[in-house]
Amino acid sequence: MRATRDVVVLGSTGSIGRQAIEVAAAAPDRFRIVGIAGGGGNVDLLARQALELGVDVVAVARATAAQDLQLAFYAAARSGGYAEGQFAVPKILAGPDAAAELAAWQCDVVLNAITGSIGLAPTLAALDAGRTVALANKESLIAGGPLVLDRAKPGQLIPVDSEHSALAQCLRAGRTEEVRRLILTASGGPFRGRTRAQMQTATLEQAMAHPTWDMGPVITINSATLVNKGLEVIEAHLLFGVPYDAIDVVVHPQSVVHSMVEFVDGSTIAQASPPDMKLPIALALGWPDRVPGAAPPVDWTRAGQWTFEPLDSESFPAVALARAVGKAGGCLPAIYNAANEESVGAFVAGRLAFTGILDVVRTVVDAAVESGEHGTPSTVAEVLVAETWARGHAHHAVRRREERTRA
Repeated sequence: MRATRDVVVLGSTGSIGRQAIEVAAAAPDRFRIVGIAGGGGNVDLLARQALELGVDVVAVARATAAQDLQLAFYAAARSGGYAEGQFAVPKILAGPDAAAELAAWQCDVVLNAITGSIGLAPTLAALDAGRTVALANKESLIAGGPLVLDRAKPGQLIPVDSEHSALAQCLRAGRTEEVRRLILTASGGPFRGRTRAQMQTATLEQAMAHPTWDMGPVITINSATLVNKGLEVIEAHLLFGVPYDAIDVVVHPQSVVHSMVEFVDGSTIAQASPPDMKLPIALALGWPDRVPGAAPPVDWTRAGQWTFEPLDSESFPAVALARAVGKAGGCLPAIYNAANEESVGAFVAGRLAFTGILDVVRTVVDAAVESGEHGTPSTVAEVLVAETWARGHAHHAVRRREERTRA
């Protein structure tokens, strides 16, 4: 009989965090959530989660939210019909280092679902404490790849992204030396089949109309530009140690085959399941064991069709640029990611055309290469400095484009 695993969920009020709580609730014999963390923007939900889960500790990134969280906890207890003395107030950690402190809490698995580079320090703290890290915070690898790989022991880092979870599953079919290449699948986003010229006037509403996944604005727009797939190529290299030239991307609009591994004998192993993040979340929490009933399987009684298309690199240059950035290494992946986030913000605000997102990212990356100032980071602070530099250069690049448009 498997022992119940104690789990800490960082980013519990976000989409991945909420689904992780549902996964744990459906398998109480497998998982017990002992700690949760949130940014502080939704203390009411954080308090309800803490009460319902009976956690030992809650962390909140905004120090001023600690008192609000305590009040919200008592309010949630009253609304839930708890009498005084029927519930225990969990320990509250507050401030910018609270998530990192919680990441080192006594547990078996830390699920890092924090958004942004603020998730890097908690990942490192969890690794240093010897915890298994179920990683949904892509910035930990994109921005801090060298730092993370230096700290992680074999088997300590388990991917939550559906594509990398699929690769991890497929890689079980052979030895490392038998792998010829990794194949990441991409839905193609809402602009699949369009040329760059046709995407020039794309609107925010059109970019947000993802055909298969329901995600936040940054990730959805990244899927429309295929920046997200470029970031996943970098992650795949760092997670599995496969050379960049042996990592390909193929467009699969149905998003049922999440990734594939091709072996040296010509065999290709694919992982298929309906688009549902609960499966990779459950697998990451229970790795290497599977969790029965984590998500519905493919319905083989219904007719269906899966199609695969080559990536149009001319219309969607994000993957090629990410591969070049990854090969260059150092802080360039962090710069690529930060410049993209700044550019996406400008697009959302109506200050930049859709195709201008990658133009600005390329401009910033070229400037970083020319400067030669952003080598391999040795601290989190160095990563953050590189990101700040990238955001500043992206901001200026957007402003220059606006000035040229007005002229």
